[in-house]
Amino acid sequence: MPQTDKQICIPPELPELLKQFTKAAIQTQPPDLIQWAADYFGAMSRGEIPPEREQSERVASSTWAELTPDLLKILHSRVGGRLIIHVNELAQMWKVLNLPTHLFNSVMNVGRFTEDIEWLKFLALVCSALGVTISKTLKIVCEVLSSDYDGGPPRIPFSTFRFLYAYVAQVDGEISASQVSRMLSYIEQEIIGPDGLIKMKKPSERIEVVHCHSPQRLQDSK
Repeated sequence: MPQTDKQICIPPELPELLKQFTKAAIQTQPPDLIQWAADYFGAMSRGEIPPEREQSERVASSTWAELTPDLLKILHSRVGGRLIIHVNELAQMWKVLNLPTHLFNSVMNVGRFTEDIEWLKFLALVCSALGVTISKTLKIVCEVLSSDYDGGPPRIPFSTFRFLYAYVAQVDGEISASQVSRMLSYIEQEIIGPDGLIKMKKPSERIEVVHCHSPQRLQDSK
């Protein structure tokens, strides 16, 4: 008689294995994720180096437009402030800007998006292809979302930053929920001004939250 109450054990190496696979997929942007995944794990099983960089090198010489914060700012303006956008409409906007199709497909897969896409989450994952680290990714997202045109540091509402920081940290998997909570609580209590905005100081590669004249750095845990 089959046992139905047998405890399922998760291999201890599985979380790290999947995390590294996800990071490699985002960085490589394969046009065929399923085939690339088969090649990736096949190489690992043979003790070889997974094919993480080949597609990135090919993309550099392709005819696609280069992904930049300015292009993402245009895309964001066309989304028009909506929180949810249908995949077909977003795909058409992406195509008009001549952005890489394989990047769109990879973000769809990594974010597990379906027909109705949460725009801010989608944008955060796209920016991770440019930023690589959490701090740089958040800096780029804030530049895209900011409506400031006076040449000063980009500013966004703290509520938006809180949502983005929590989501990117969750996807990255290297910052615990308690660390995220403590950092956000500190920012809310000590950094945010009366306008409720958080400012990103542009010159630094790391995110800096600026309040008055006393910059405080948010360093990710990488």
